[in-house]
Amino acid sequence: MLSSNMEKALNEQINRELYSAYLYMAMSSHASSIGLKGFANWFMVQYHEEMFHTMKIYEYIGMQGGKALVNSMPAPPADFASPLEMFTRTLEHEQFITRSINDLMELAISEKDHATQIFLQWYVTEQVEEENNDNEIIAQLKLIKDNPQGLMMLDRELAGRVTTVPTEFSKGLSAASAGGAG
Repeated sequence: MLSSNMEKALNEQINRELYSAYLYMAMSSHASSIGLKGFANWFMVQYHEEMFHTMKIYEYIGMQGGKALVNSMPAPPADFASPLEMFTRTLEHEQFITRSINDLMELAISEKDHATQIFLQWYVTEQVEEENNDNEIIAQLKLIKDNPQGLMMLDRELAGRVTTVPTEFSKGLSAASAGGAG
């Protein structure tokens, strides 16, 4: 059973995760519109990951006797000056999400909500991976600078990223996970 404070905080995180998905969808669209299909792919895979993160929290709230809520949110930016700007904003956003997850963990600890602490540990680990991935790509983009050949090589590399999380949630995450990604 979740406290009302924890339920409210988890619902706020649902909306942060949804915003993340929308942000990465907007970045995918922008990258596609400027001919960077690999970057577009990378951001669309990221969109799917954020939707998976959303659904994990959504189902957890329900399993704990609460009610998941979705609120309105501002539209994400739609235009970016460069791939470096997209990934810099991605890293900044993921750092914001990391702080938010850490705040949720602190709340769970202060409430002695051990089940939620265990649940949130997956997100703590995931955020380390998210920020590391962003930092690696930013480092590559800084090395490339204005080199179109380097940008095309990175674009080709990013095109190889595949979705590894379930993407069909209509019967719940357990059913989606049993069927694999797709």
